[in-house]
Amino acid sequence: MIKLGVNSVLFKHFDFAAAAKQIALCGYDGVEIAAIQGMCEHLDLSRWKEQKSELQAIVQENGLEFLSTEVASLSEERLLPAFEAAAEIGIPVINVGPGGKLGVEEDVLASIEKLARLSERAASYGVTLCVKAHVGNAIYNTPTTLRAMEAVSSSAFGIDMDPSHIHRAGENAEEALPAVLSRVRHVHIRDCKGREKGPGPIELQACGRGDIDLFGYCKAMVDGGYSGPVVLEVIGASPDHSLAQVSIVAAESYGYLNACLKKLGAR
Repeated sequence: MIKLGVNSVLFKHFDFAAAAKQIALCGYDGVEIAAIQGMCEHLDLSRWKEQKSELQAIVQENGLEFLSTEVASLSEERLLPAFEAAAEIGIPVINVGPGGKLGVEEDVLASIEKLARLSERAASYGVTLCVKAHVGNAIYNTPTTLRAMEAVSSSAFGIDMDPSHIHRAGENAEEALPAVLSRVRHVHIRDCKGREKGPGPIELQACGRGDIDLFGYCKAMVDGGYSGPVVLEVIGASPDHSLAQVSIVAAESYGYLNACLKKLGAR
Protein backbone atom coordinates (compact mmCIF):
# COMPACT_ATOMS: atom_id res chain seq x y z
CA MET A 1 0.00 0.00 0.00
CA ILE A 2 1.24 3.46 -0.89
CA LYS A 3 1.45 5.61 2.23
CA LEU A 4 0.31 9.23 2.18
CA GLY A 5 1.93 11.98 4.22
CA VAL A 6 2.37 15.74 4.55
CA ASN A 7 5.55 17.77 4.75
CA SER A 8 5.20 19.79 7.95
CA VAL A 9 6.41 22.91 6.11
CA LEU A 10 2.72 23.52 5.30
CA PHE A 11 2.33 24.13 9.05
CA LYS A 12 5.47 26.25 9.36
CA HIS A 13 3.76 28.87 11.53
CA PHE A 14 2.59 26.26 14.04
CA ASP A 15 4.50 23.86 16.27
CA PHE A 16 5.06 20.23 15.33
CA ALA A 17 2.47 18.94 17.78
CA ALA A 18 -0.25 21.05 16.14
CA ALA A 19 0.92 19.99 12.68
CA ALA A 20 0.89 16.29 13.53
CA LYS A 21 -2.57 16.50 15.07
CA GLN A 22 -4.06 18.13 11.98
CA ILE A 23 -2.24 15.77 9.60
CA ALA A 24 -3.67 12.80 11.48
CA LEU A 25 -7.18 14.29 11.52
CA CYS A 26 -6.99 14.67 7.73
CA GLY A 27 -6.43 10.91 7.43
CA TYR A 28 -2.76 10.71 6.49
CA ASP A 29 -0.51 7.79 7.40
CA GLY A 30 2.58 9.78 8.21
CA VAL A 31 4.57 12.98 8.15
CA GLU A 32 7.68 14.41 6.56
CA ILE A 33 9.24 16.57 9.24
CA ALA A 34 10.73 19.78 7.85
CA ALA A 35 14.36 20.60 8.66
CA ILE A 36 14.67 23.42 6.14
CA GLN A 37 16.99 26.10 7.46
CA GLY A 38 15.48 29.57 7.19
CA MET A 39 12.03 28.24 6.28
CA CYS A 40 10.79 25.61 8.73
CA GLU A 41 12.78 23.64 11.29
CA HIS A 42 10.37 21.40 13.14
CA LEU A 43 13.43 19.16 13.26
CA ASP A 44 16.26 21.37 14.52
CA LEU A 45 19.47 19.65 13.49
CA SER A 46 21.47 21.62 16.06
CA ARG A 47 19.50 20.09 18.96
CA TRP A 48 17.83 16.98 17.59
CA LYS A 49 18.97 14.87 20.53
CA GLU A 50 16.94 17.09 22.87
CA GLN A 51 13.93 16.80 20.55
CA LYS A 52 14.10 13.08 19.83
CA SER A 53 11.79 11.72 22.54
CA GLU A 54 9.23 14.50 22.15
CA LEU A 55 9.04 14.14 18.36
CA GLN A 56 8.70 10.37 18.56
CA ALA A 57 5.97 10.71 21.19
CA ILE A 58 4.01 13.25 19.12
CA VAL A 59 4.03 10.98 16.08
CA GLN A 60 3.07 7.91 18.10
CA GLU A 61 0.27 9.70 19.96
CA ASN A 62 -1.30 10.73 16.66
CA GLY A 63 -1.04 7.29 15.06
CA LEU A 64 1.40 8.53 12.44
CA GLU A 65 4.86 7.47 11.33
CA PHE A 66 7.88 9.37 10.11
CA LEU A 67 8.04 8.94 6.34
CA SER A 68 10.90 11.33 5.63
CA THR A 69 12.56 14.63 6.46
CA GLU A 70 13.37 17.47 4.09
CA VAL A 71 16.71 19.16 4.63
CA ALA A 72 16.73 20.71 1.14
CA SER A 73 20.43 21.69 1.27
CA LEU A 74 23.35 19.62 0.00
CA SER A 75 25.59 21.13 2.69
CA GLU A 76 27.55 18.49 4.56
CA GLU A 77 27.21 20.59 7.71
CA ARG A 78 23.46 20.02 7.48
CA LEU A 79 23.34 16.51 6.06
CA LEU A 80 25.76 14.67 8.30
CA PRO A 81 23.79 15.51 11.47
CA ALA A 82 20.60 14.86 9.50
CA PHE A 83 21.73 11.31 8.71
CA GLU A 84 22.53 10.67 12.37
CA ALA A 85 19.26 12.22 13.54
CA ALA A 86 17.22 10.27 10.99
CA ALA A 87 18.84 6.99 11.99
CA GLU A 88 18.23 7.62 15.70
CA ILE A 89 14.68 8.99 15.40
CA GLY A 90 13.51 6.44 12.84
CA ILE A 91 13.24 8.55 9.68
CA PRO A 92 14.07 6.45 6.59
CA VAL A 93 14.47 9.13 3.89
CA ILE A 94 16.27 12.48 3.74
CA ASN A 95 15.20 14.74 0.87
CA VAL A 96 17.37 17.42 -0.73
CA GLY A 97 17.45 19.68 -3.74
CA PRO A 98 20.30 19.44 -6.24
CA GLY A 99 21.58 23.01 -5.92
CA GLY A 100 23.52 24.75 -8.69
CA LYS A 101 22.12 26.68 -11.63
CA LEU A 102 20.22 25.53 -14.68
CA GLY A 103 22.36 25.21 -17.81
CA VAL A 104 25.74 25.28 -16.03
CA GLU A 105 27.54 22.03 -16.80
CA GLU A 106 30.03 22.46 -13.95
CA ASP A 107 27.13 22.69 -11.53
CA VAL A 108 25.58 19.48 -12.83
CA LEU A 109 28.87 17.65 -12.32
CA ALA A 110 29.37 19.17 -8.86
CA SER A 111 25.85 18.23 -7.78
CA ILE A 112 26.27 14.64 -8.96
CA GLU A 113 29.65 14.35 -7.21
CA LYS A 114 28.15 15.56 -3.93
CA LEU A 115 25.18 13.21 -4.25
CA ALA A 116 27.47 10.25 -4.87
CA ARG A 117 29.71 11.06 -1.90
CA LEU A 118 26.88 11.86 0.49
CA SER A 119 24.89 8.78 -0.51
CA GLU A 120 27.77 6.66 0.72
CA ARG A 121 27.61 8.47 4.05
CA ALA A 122 23.84 7.95 4.16
CA ALA A 123 24.39 4.24 3.59
CA SER A 124 26.62 4.05 6.64
CA TYR A 125 23.67 5.27 8.75
CA GLY A 126 21.16 2.96 7.08
CA VAL A 127 19.10 5.81 5.58
CA THR A 128 18.32 6.89 2.01
CA LEU A 129 19.27 10.22 0.43
CA CYS A 130 16.82 11.39 -2.23
CA VAL A 131 17.16 14.29 -4.65
CA LYS A 132 14.50 15.86 -6.82
CA ALA A 133 14.68 17.74 -10.07
CA HIS A 134 14.11 21.38 -9.12
CA VAL A 135 13.15 24.32 -11.33
CA GLY A 136 16.16 26.58 -11.91
CA ASN A 137 18.69 24.16 -10.39
CA ALA A 138 21.41 22.08 -12.05
CA ILE A 139 19.21 18.96 -12.05
CA TYR A 140 15.85 20.25 -13.22
CA ASN A 141 14.24 17.80 -15.66
CA THR A 142 14.19 14.15 -16.71
CA PRO A 143 17.43 14.16 -18.78
CA THR A 144 19.46 15.68 -15.93
CA THR A 145 17.80 13.32 -13.44
CA LEU A 146 18.81 10.37 -15.62
CA ARG A 147 22.42 11.61 -15.59
CA ALA A 148 22.43 11.51 -11.79
CA MET A 149 20.83 8.05 -11.77
CA GLU A 150 23.49 6.72 -14.12
CA ALA A 151 26.38 8.28 -12.21
CA VAL A 152 25.35 7.45 -8.63
CA SER A 153 25.35 3.70 -8.01
CA SER A 154 24.82 3.67 -4.23
CA SER A 155 21.75 1.74 -3.07
CA ALA A 156 21.27 4.55 -0.51
CA PHE A 157 20.60 7.03 -3.33
CA GLY A 158 17.12 7.62 -4.68
CA ILE A 159 15.00 10.04 -6.66
CA ASP A 160 12.29 12.16 -5.07
CA MET A 161 9.99 12.65 -8.06
CA ASP A 162 8.01 15.89 -7.72
CA PRO A 163 5.52 16.29 -10.59
CA SER A 164 5.15 20.05 -10.09
CA HIS A 165 8.83 20.72 -10.86
CA ILE A 166 8.77 18.41 -13.88
CA HIS A 167 5.55 20.10 -15.06
CA ARG A 168 7.13 23.53 -14.72
CA ALA A 169 10.19 22.28 -16.62
CA GLY A 170 7.85 21.83 -19.61
CA GLU A 171 7.29 18.08 -19.37
CA ASN A 172 4.18 16.06 -18.63
CA ALA A 173 4.92 14.40 -15.31
CA GLU A 174 2.78 11.33 -15.94
CA GLU A 175 4.79 10.64 -19.11
CA ALA A 176 8.15 11.43 -17.52
CA LEU A 177 7.77 9.23 -14.43
CA PRO A 178 8.34 5.78 -16.01
CA ALA A 179 11.84 6.74 -17.15
CA VAL A 180 13.04 7.37 -13.59
CA LEU A 181 10.72 5.14 -11.55
CA SER A 182 13.28 2.38 -11.03
CA ARG A 183 15.19 4.69 -8.63
CA VAL A 184 12.26 6.62 -7.14
CA ARG A 185 12.21 6.15 -3.36
CA HIS A 186 10.01 9.12 -2.44
CA VAL A 187 7.40 11.34 -4.09
CA HIS A 188 6.70 14.96 -3.25
CA ILE A 189 3.35 15.95 -4.67
CA ARG A 190 1.28 19.10 -5.17
CA ASP A 191 -0.64 20.74 -7.99
CA CYS A 192 -0.07 24.05 -9.78
CA LYS A 193 -1.67 26.28 -12.37
CA GLY A 194 0.31 26.85 -15.54
CA ARG A 195 4.04 26.32 -15.94
CA GLU A 196 5.29 29.47 -14.20
CA LYS A 197 8.41 29.53 -12.07
CA GLY A 198 6.62 29.40 -8.71
CA PRO A 199 3.97 26.91 -7.56
CA GLY A 200 1.42 29.62 -6.79
CA PRO A 201 -0.72 30.29 -3.70
CA ILE A 202 -1.16 27.42 -1.27
CA GLU A 203 -4.83 26.98 -2.17
CA LEU A 204 -3.93 26.22 -5.80
CA GLN A 205 -1.26 23.74 -4.72
CA ALA A 206 -3.98 21.49 -3.28
CA CYS A 207 -4.12 18.31 -5.35
CA GLY A 208 -6.85 18.51 -7.97
CA ARG A 209 -6.91 22.31 -8.18
CA GLY A 210 -4.28 22.80 -10.86
CA ASP A 211 -3.29 21.68 -14.34
CA ILE A 212 -1.14 18.62 -13.62
CA ASP A 213 -2.65 15.26 -14.57
CA LEU A 214 -2.23 13.89 -11.07
CA PHE A 215 -4.54 10.94 -11.68
CA GLY A 216 -2.39 10.00 -14.66
CA TYR A 217 0.68 10.45 -12.47
CA CYS A 218 -0.78 8.19 -9.78
CA LYS A 219 -1.63 5.61 -12.44
CA ALA A 220 1.95 5.70 -13.73
CA MET A 221 3.18 5.15 -10.15
CA VAL A 222 0.90 2.19 -9.56
CA ASP A 223 1.43 0.66 -13.01
CA GLY A 224 5.17 0.88 -12.41
CA GLY A 225 4.95 -0.89 -9.07
CA TYR A 226 5.86 2.05 -6.84
CA SER A 227 5.03 1.44 -3.18
CA GLY A 228 6.92 4.17 -1.33
CA PRO A 229 5.66 7.32 0.38
CA VAL A 230 3.70 10.04 -1.40
CA VAL A 231 4.02 13.27 0.55
CA LEU A 232 2.13 16.52 0.03
CA GLU A 233 4.62 19.39 -0.07
CA VAL A 234 2.94 22.78 -0.12
CA ILE A 235 5.14 25.83 0.35
CA GLY A 236 4.35 29.49 0.84
CA ALA A 237 2.06 29.48 3.87
CA SER A 238 2.09 32.92 5.49
CA PRO A 239 1.43 34.07 9.06
CA ASP A 240 -1.97 35.21 7.79
CA HIS A 241 -3.01 31.63 7.03
CA SER A 242 -4.95 30.16 9.92
CA LEU A 243 -4.56 26.60 11.15
CA ALA A 244 -7.92 25.88 9.53
CA GLN A 245 -6.78 27.22 6.14
CA VAL A 246 -3.62 25.13 5.95
CA SER A 247 -5.50 22.09 7.25
CA ILE A 248 -8.09 22.49 4.48
CA VAL A 249 -5.32 22.30 1.87
CA ALA A 250 -4.06 19.09 3.49
CA ALA A 251 -7.54 17.59 3.83
CA GLU A 252 -8.59 18.40 0.28
CA SER A 253 -5.38 16.88 -1.08
CA TYR A 254 -5.84 13.74 1.02
CA GLY A 255 -9.35 13.26 -0.35
CA TYR A 256 -8.12 13.60 -3.92
CA LEU A 257 -5.05 11.40 -3.60
CA ASN A 258 -6.76 8.74 -1.52
CA ALA A 259 -9.62 8.50 -4.04
CA CYS A 260 -7.18 8.23 -6.96
CA LEU A 261 -5.11 5.54 -5.28
CA LYS A 262 -8.16 3.59 -4.09
CA LYS A 263 -9.49 3.61 -7.64
CA LEU A 264 -6.12 2.23 -8.76
CA GLY A 265 -6.07 -0.47 -6.07
CA ALA A 266 -3.09 1.04 -4.23
CA ARG A 267 -4.92 1.89 -0.96
